[in-house]
Amino acid sequence: MTKASLHLLKGIGYLISTVSVILLAIVSWSSASQSPLLVACLLGGAAASIAGMFCRWLSYQIEKRQEER
Repeated sequence: MTKASLHLLKGIGYLISTVSVILLAIVSWSSASQSPLLVACLLGGAAASIAGMFCRWLSYQIEKRQEER
């Protein structure tokens, strides 16, 4: 497997994980909407998970650019 295809696979994995977080949040919304605290935790948790995946993806992008130089 080439570095480019491995890098693409990592990106696709992070995209799939992001979609998974969104789907799980949608399913949990009906229960969480009963309490403002649960809504805040659900939205905060989903946002933190997506932000973490974005940071990891971004670090791979930066590494890839540095290797190309």
